[in-house]
Amino acid sequence: MDNAGYTTLTRQSGLLREMRIVANNIANAATTGYRQEGMVFSEYVMSVDGASSLSMGQGNVRNTSLQQGTLTQTGGTFDFAIEGDGFFLIETPEGERLSRSGAFSPNAQGDLVTMDGYRVLDAGGAPVFVPPGAADIAVSSDGTISSEGNPIGQIGVVQPLNPREMIREDGVMFRADDGYEPAEGARVLQRFVENSNVNPILQITRMIEVQRAYELGASFLEAEDERVRQALRTMSQ
Repeated sequence: MDNAGYTTLTRQSGLLREMRIVANNIANAATTGYRQEGMVFSEYVMSVDGASSLSMGQGNVRNTSLQQGTLTQTGGTFDFAIEGDGFFLIETPEGERLSRSGAFSPNAQGDLVTMDGYRVLDAGGAPVFVPPGAADIAVSSDGTISSEGNPIGQIGVVQPLNPREMIREDGVMFRADDGYEPAEGARVLQRFVENSNVNPILQITRMIEVQRAYELGASFLEAEDERVRQALRTMSQ
């Protein structure tokens, strides 16, 4: 295969990965706290002995959008949304994780947990505890939880030290290997959740664009294959 074929194949591979990302975005358009993903393409240039350099396009880097999603009022006592930059701190079996999904509830032991049963942590890494039977639950903008006017805990809202290096582990959970710090300026809103920041219309439009680009690349490979076959037939006569 010549350079044109290799270049097209690398492009097709990147387009296929982007198609999967776009499809996943559309599937999670209604997932609370979901962050939209995108594909970043880069150019790889390699020198070739005795010939011109070889340039290929690669799509290997995923980019997560940190744009604020719209907030929906639910009326749920333990539904929370973050207005501004920041993430909730969650305890999982694999370690501490960050999430924008704030649909919580107390478990039988009184720990505030996610829908998957993972405990919500305060900024210091301790579980947030809501005493069973606590009444008149209110949460201030800094995440402080009060019962009948008395503080009983605080929801941790943190900001990763390197947001662009966060690693997505599932739809709404992220790992921040570089660490995190308390989020400055973020506000916690009670009885609200943050919707996915996916724009379905734009994602469907992008899916069509990627599909057409992939089909164009496939047509080129078919034409190139036929050209090579014709050349071989001519040489064998």
